[in-house]
Amino acid sequence: MRNQAPAVLPRQRRSERGVSLLETVIALSILLVGSLGLLPLGIMAVSTTESEGHLVSRVTEYSQDKMEQLLALAYADVSTDTRVFPATISGGTGLNPVPGGSSTPAAAVAGYVDYLNATGDLIPSTGTTAPVGWFYKRVWKIEYPPGTTGIKKVTVATVVARRVGAFGIVPQATIVALKTFPF
Repeated sequence: MRNQAPAVLPRQRRSERGVSLLETVIALSILLVGSLGLLPLGIMAVSTTESEGHLVSRVTEYSQDKMEQLLALAYADVSTDTRVFPATISGGTGLNPVPGGSSTPAAAVAGYVDYLNATGDLIPSTGTTAPVGWFYKRVWKIEYPPGTTGIKKVTVATVVARRVGAFGIVPQATIVALKTFPF
């Protein structure tokens, strides 16, 4: 056997030595400062989404409540006042559910609008003047679709009194249903 000299390992170059602990700490510090800058944005987004989601659920629920109240009436009923709860007989004064009203909250029609407070309780009102303390506004429209007989189209829209979030979104829900005669 030949006498061999021990193998000499090549010296590592500076660029191949890896990352030092100090460089790692500096990089993590920069990442932390950047993350803390975005934290308020995330909190605001979650808060706005939660508020808007809650209000959209409520307006949908209140639209559905009014729709159920209107659909529970007889097809030819023109003497029930549905602006109060529970609905009462108005003595044949021609209040809804006769055709009329509006499905646009901004264009409320007297007799086809009611107002709820923040907890969903009905606030007594007359005409289209909003009472003090209203939070939800419901409007409805009853019409006979052209070219049909024995069918009423009922549209209910509910809107919130205030805007939500930085973009000023107003939660609103609109529900449409058909009621047929004789039901």
